[in-house]
Amino acid sequence: MLSDQTALSDTKLLIQVQAGDDASFEALFLRHYERVYAALFALLGNKADAEDMAQQAFLKLYHAPERLRLHGDETNIAGWLYRVAINEGYNVLRSQKRRAVWQEQFARLWPFSAVLADPAQLVESQDTQARVRQILLQMKSRDAKLLLLRHTGLSYAELAAVLEVAPGSIGSLLTRAERVFREKYRLVFGEEK
Repeated sequence: MLSDQTALSDTKLLIQVQAGDDASFEALFLRHYERVYAALFALLGNKADAEDMAQQAFLKLYHAPERLRLHGDETNIAGWLYRVAINEGYNVLRSQKRRAVWQEQFARLWPFSAVLADPAQLVESQDTQARVRQILLQMKSRDAKLLLLRHTGLSYAELAAVLEVAPGSIGSLLTRAERVFREKYRLVFGEEK
């Protein structure tokens, strides 16, 4: 049955979830969990916390699917999930005052995928990660969130949904966030990133 569900759009799956169809929820979960988790891991830098917050976001969808308003075929479930998950992540950071821990753990994240074989490259990469993390922590929350989520591969439309802004404004917001990042990096480290 799940294979039948995977061909359906998110909106159609949501309608079925609202009707109590667990297989449709499972299809949505399998479709979106990995990227929601990656975004949370980027924010929290901790596997267990990222898993917990991703589960919280999906539980909110499961227990109250009517929270998502249906807009024809344009319901952005991924955007809603990212927004809920990132907000949950920020709640964790605020409530546990984990800024220092986040700085240390985030170093393990950048870059997301490559495992460097050369120890010299690994040391250089960790130094770069620490620098990037330091600058992101100095930026406005929305700008840092925008850069993190864009780095995880979200489209402009998905970014707009997560940040609750017009899709047409994402380009300028991203350009500004990148400019601020470069300026802060140059100011702190005296070089271009």
